[in-house]
Amino acid sequence: MQRHLVEQAMGGDHDAFNELTRLHAHGLLVLATLILHDDSLAEDATQEALVSAWRHIRALRDVDRFEAWLRRLLVNACRQEARRAGRRRRSEVHVPEIELATRDVPGDLLDRDQLDRGFRRLDVDQRAVLVLTQYLGLQLDEAAEALGIPAGTARSRLYRATQAMRAALEADAREGSPA
Repeated sequence: MQRHLVEQAMGGDHDAFNELTRLHAHGLLVLATLILHDDSLAEDATQEALVSAWRHIRALRDVDRFEAWLRRLLVNACRQEARRAGRRRRSEVHVPEIELATRDVPGDLLDRDQLDRGFRRLDVDQRAVLVLTQYLGLQLDEAAEALGIPAGTARSRLYRATQAMRAALEADAREGSPA
C-alpha cells in the first residue's frame, strides 16, 4: 500500500502525500525530539523534513527506500535546526511527565535525569546515531544510510557517543558521591 502511495505522490498526487505524511509524521516527530531534545525545534525539523520531502519526492530513486530517505531528510533538518538554535542560544527547561507507579519513582526520575544530562552533552550527530540504533533499533548500515554517511563513520560516531555518555554518567556519579 505504501509503495502505491509513494508512486502516486511522485506523480504529484497531494492526497497520496498527505496520507504518507499522516502515516509518518508522528514517528518523525518522536525521532526529532529525541535527537534535538527540544519540542519546538523538533516540530520545526519535522515540518521542514516533510516540506523537503514534498519538494524533492520526484528525485527519490527507489520507491521502496522511502522511509530511509525520509529519515535522512529528518536528520538533515535536525542538524539545521540545531545550528539555528546554537546561534540563538535559547534555554529551556524540560520537566518530564511524572507517572504514578509502584516502582521506585524517585530512582527512575534520577536515572532519567542523569541520562538526559548525558544526552544533552552529545552533539546532534552523536545523538542521531544513538537514537537511530538504540531507540529505533536500526542496524548500523541502515543508520548510516539515514545519516548519509559511510558505515565506518556511523560506527565511530556510535562509539564516541557511547564513550561520551559513559564519561558524562561517571562524572555525574563522582559529583554526586560524598567525599
